[in-house]
Amino acid sequence: MDLIPLTTTADVRERRPAIAVLPIGSFEQHGPYLPLATDTIVPVAIANRLAAVYNVLVLPPITMSCSQEHAAWPGTVSLTHTTVTAIIGDVVESLSRQGIRKLAIVNGHGGNYFLSNVVQTANTAHAKSMTLFPSHGEWRTARKAAGLVTDDHEDMHAGELELSILSAVLPAAVRNGASSLDHAADDRPFLLVDGMAAYTEHGVIGRPSEGTAAKGEAVLDSLVKSFADHLQALGV
Repeated sequence: MDLIPLTTTADVRERRPAIAVLPIGSFEQHGPYLPLATDTIVPVAIANRLAAVYNVLVLPPITMSCSQEHAAWPGTVSLTHTTVTAIIGDVVESLSRQGIRKLAIVNGHGGNYFLSNVVQTANTAHAKSMTLFPSHGEWRTARKAAGLVTDDHEDMHAGELELSILSAVLPAAVRNGASSLDHAADDRPFLLVDGMAAYTEHGVIGRPSEGTAAKGEAVLDSLVKSFADHLQALGV
């Protein structure tokens, strides 16, 4: 898969997309066997699948975001929510100058809670200008369609869902042993206070042993279908 778009300016001029897609990931621990860039690989994979079906301009991903809950593990790098918000604002302004006034943010990191407020604020200023994808409901629909055995609470981090998507789109990123670290931590009342290290020693919360490439493909297929509703909501 292409982590950076290979689109040319001539492509954009010819296709004249009305909407851009901005993947937002993170650079944070995903246990010892999945890459720090997992949360970037996932939204880029989604964006690429969307571009194969819809006329969208896929932008390069924002590869770091709010990963403060993972700070106990080496390699994790975080940005503040104000920094990421400022970057999104600059992207919106740049797109607007060339006539692209709709933006879909494809979020790959569950800790980016602030993105909901960014989208709400954008739509207050300019109606039907921005959407956040996938929603919690769309992830749940995709899990069901793909036959995942875990839900989104149990399978929080580096588990069945993420291993499945990586196995489908970038199997070389999944190291041997990735499916051996199932860990249950359903009760996480002070995650925002104590971070992930209070609930997992190796960084995994979920059941990576259940992940397969076939499930990953089915998840992506479901999400591509769900995106049509977002285009309709934005009037594209």
